[in-house]
Amino acid sequence: MNDSVATHEAIGFDFSALTGRERYKLLIGAVVPRPIALVTTVDRDGRVNAAPFSFFNCLSADPAILALGVEYRPDGRPKDTGRNVRETQQFTVNIVSHAMLEGMNACATPFEPEVDELAAAGFTLRPGVKVGCPAIAESPAAFECRHHVTLSIGSSRDIILGEVVHAHLHRSVVDAGNLHVDPVALDAIGRMGGHGYSTTRDLFDLPTLSVAQWRALQERSPA
Repeated sequence: MNDSVATHEAIGFDFSALTGRERYKLLIGAVVPRPIALVTTVDRDGRVNAAPFSFFNCLSADPAILALGVEYRPDGRPKDTGRNVRETQQFTVNIVSHAMLEGMNACATPFEPEVDELAAAGFTLRPGVKVGCPAIAESPAAFECRHHVTLSIGSSRDIILGEVVHAHLHRSVVDAGNLHVDPVALDAIGRMGGHGYSTTRDLFDLPTLSVAQWRALQERSPA
């Protein structure tokens, strides 16, 4: 065993031998930080629901596709978000800033169906432009989505893909000329393992190297 391998000794885990909960703990603890989608949907009667999801990311720009991992309830019933997307074919993803942290956490509270999560969180709504789901006005960036496809993953989760058809960004966050989004103004938070969260305030740039630049660095590095 060479020195590098010995220094970085690893413990192996056979995922086929682990329970779902054990796999979950390893994944959410290591795949971090995960962006948080505070998703607004409407049901068939027009009632608005809001729920946060950290199994979320952007998967494509052309077409513009966002993905949500929506878990079922412990008794196997779909959560409101999954049911509403299935019935209305639309949803809006609201990016969570640090200022929205407490309100986002309120939306995660398992209230009774008649409780308005958005009112409990103190959020205000902006009407949708191309979908019937409102955006959260406090969110620095919100993306209206039409349902693209849903992948049923086993018996516990759906992967919902939505195509972005309209976006709302705070003027303080985006340069309308070059479409640059200021990460400092966005001030998004991320999800860690357990009850942990992270900020995106410790930033640095690292340009991708050309092959020539990489080779030049190797030549200057000590043997």
